[in-house]
Amino acid sequence: MENASSILCVNAGSSSLKFAVYRMGGAAGSAETRLFSGEVERIGLGDGRLWLRDDQGRTLLDRPGKFPAHPDAGASMFDAVASQGAVNFAAAGHRVVHGGPFFTAPQKVNDEIRRKLEQLIPFAPLHLPSQIAMIQAVSARDPDLDQVVCFDTAFHRGLPEVARRFALPRELADQGVLRYGFHGLSYEFVAGKLGKDKELGQRAIIAHLGNGASMVALKDGSPVDTSMGLTPTGGFIMGTRSGDLDPGVLLYLLRRGMTAGQMETLLDRQSGLLGVSGLTSDMRTLLEQGKTNPQAAQAVEMFCYQVRKFVGAFAAVLGGLDTLVFTGGIGERGAQVRAAICCGLEHLGVLLDAEKNAQHAQVISAGNSKCTVRVVETDEDLMIARHTLRLVEPHRDPARD
Repeated sequence: MENASSILCVNAGSSSLKFAVYRMGGAAGSAETRLFSGEVERIGLGDGRLWLRDDQGRTLLDRPGKFPAHPDAGASMFDAVASQGAVNFAAAGHRVVHGGPFFTAPQKVNDEIRRKLEQLIPFAPLHLPSQIAMIQAVSARDPDLDQVVCFDTAFHRGLPEVARRFALPRELADQGVLRYGFHGLSYEFVAGKLGKDKELGQRAIIAHLGNGASMVALKDGSPVDTSMGLTPTGGFIMGTRSGDLDPGVLLYLLRRGMTAGQMETLLDRQSGLLGVSGLTSDMRTLLEQGKTNPQAAQAVEMFCYQVRKFVGAFAAVLGGLDTLVFTGGIGERGAQVRAAICCGLEHLGVLLDAEKNAQHAQVISAGNSKCTVRVVETDEDLMIARHTLRLVEPHRDPARD
């Protein structure tokens, strides 16, 4: 590929639309430059907002607006990047949360792929409808533009059977009720970055900690277990999601008359840090409020406790621990949270350097720590751009560059 190509990366949530534009160089993986990144917030909620920043983090646009549905947000996204001169794209790549039993690798979108995505909606009813809507919105804007779907579950496709299966009748597994795992694009980026530099280690745990949070155990770079299951609700406590529960809790709520829709709202939007604190899902606010508010302090304590517990469990799966990696918004910037998680992991050889941790250094473990503790800034959008370029490069129309 002789000419550089611009790739539009699209990440649609249930009420948000994140996007980025990458300029990719002549060969896949080289000269990768993020030109813009932005977000349309609070889609369908009346008081929305759109912002756009350049590759230096400088704000180019920041304005309120009303975005009744994702197609409206998509139109505003195109207008925003066009205002900065980004008009023609070589392709668009989409983050898709769930690949279900169908997809174990990125796919170029065609009619068959669209039909299968529709069939997968029951696996991720909060996410897939908006992601499918954005694929349609991009097609409506530019029918000839190649599109690629990149699945967050694909990274975990090689999980051992013992880790993938739930203790349920086998016919449910045959229907696709299995552990899929999520945040795969983030894990793929981090593992690729560290593995390329031989810094990952044979026994590694990556903790993606943000409003959504999960963990993966890697042996020789391959996943052997992960915290999330059939859906992104499972695992440890998150911003508004409950994480793992005794199934009896769900039966109790059903017997009390709660509908499936009400339960979904409870588990995905009203629980987690928000539910425990009664205040907010924002970790920075909870850390500040926790100085005087015991409920906020308890929410933070539960988060750190559960993450630490999963680290211990995954270290048992791996037979020890060479590398512990923090990534995601909290993982990359939450020094106090990282310290609290690592306190109590000394038996696994985890010793932090307090000064390096406070500085968010790339390596925050002490010199005598047997386990190397790292902080890595993830880039899911770049992974989308790479996969998209790889799939469309042989069929690219040079006139679109």
